[in-house]
Amino acid sequence: MSHPRRSRPVRVLAHASVAPRIMAEFNRRQFLSVAAALGGVGLLSACGGDGDGNGATPGADATGRATGGELESQLSIYTWGDYDSPDVLERFTEELGPEIRLDSFNSNEEMIAKLVAARGTSGYDIVVPTGQFIPQMVENDLLEPLNKDLIPNLEHMDEAFLSMAWDPENQWSICKAWGTTGFVYDNTVITRELKTWNDFLDAAQNEASGRTSVLDDPAELTGLYFWANGIDWTTEDEGDLQAAEDFLVGELAPHIAAFDSYPGGSAIPQGTHALMQVWNGDARIGIMESPDPDRWTWVLGAPVTQLWMDNWCIAKGAPNIEAAHAFINFVLAPEQVIDQVDYIGYHTGAKDVESMAEEAGLEMLDLVFFTPEQIETMKEGEVNSAQQRIVDIWNKMKAAAGA
Repeated sequence: MSHPRRSRPVRVLAHASVAPRIMAEFNRRQFLSVAAALGGVGLLSACGGDGDGNGATPGADATGRATGGELESQLSIYTWGDYDSPDVLERFTEELGPEIRLDSFNSNEEMIAKLVAARGTSGYDIVVPTGQFIPQMVENDLLEPLNKDLIPNLEHMDEAFLSMAWDPENQWSICKAWGTTGFVYDNTVITRELKTWNDFLDAAQNEASGRTSVLDDPAELTGLYFWANGIDWTTEDEGDLQAAEDFLVGELAPHIAAFDSYPGGSAIPQGTHALMQVWNGDARIGIMESPDPDRWTWVLGAPVTQLWMDNWCIAKGAPNIEAAHAFINFVLAPEQVIDQVDYIGYHTGAKDVESMAEEAGLEMLDLVFFTPEQIETMKEGEVNSAQQRIVDIWNKMKAAAGA
């Protein structure tokens, strides 16, 4: 269907020229302690890639840096669930050769824990972290620098999504997609209109008690409380953090049925739950695949919610580093963009992507592209000294909910 064009702001994320404080007080020891804490819940087994983990591939130089040589026969990607069009993945293999293996994670913390434990031998080639985690990943030697000479399709990216605060020269990362957080509810179960995070929390404890799911992500869970109560969701104040713990663990957890980062895959289409915290693209997928799409109402989190950007990065010791560069270049090509947008439901940062999506007749674009007024309500996250505390609250809430 066709949608009217809307004007876009020049910048939607923190650009290097106006870089916010990012992890200024979050040091290496704290970063590694968070990874170790997550490792304690079974996240540290390495991927079974066939590479020897030293990054020395046939086309690479002595340091493992890609040179544009012969592509390896395979490619291993560690990413968020169901986050690439199968058609694009198949075309890559058909046209360039490498077979793709996908593994998925639920949170940045889970992904980082595995990379920290592997110490450059994870077997993964490409990883997809959210922007604010990249500086500490670089400091802890978890990423390989990009050879941008091998990624000429970078020219097709909108400059608004390059040179971000966490990587001003795109030395380590390139935008894969950006989006936000909201919720969907079954309007045959919850018959009143829900508009805000406070409404979400109220319904979770009433009409949708025992039928509510939340994202399996530490920041998103504490964000629920902070967004609803007008508190900066990057707060490091212990009073704020304790209040969040008291509510989430003591009051909300008994009403939660699931911690599900991808309800669009099955929970929405199957009607498993009545109220679900969800990322916008995943909501779009679930509603479109539902046999009764009118049953579901999407709500952008209000009065504020998060804005995130996920990024293509290459893991330290990537055994297939030539194929990794070739893949990133491949997915940035204009001919792949619309398949990606339609499948994942997120803005990919490509030039003119909204007009391309409209011309292609993609549906439910109001869940993909947002107005300047909506973007103003979206706030970026931050990895700071409260990170361990937030992870602890996440673990306590899951335990209290019996997850």
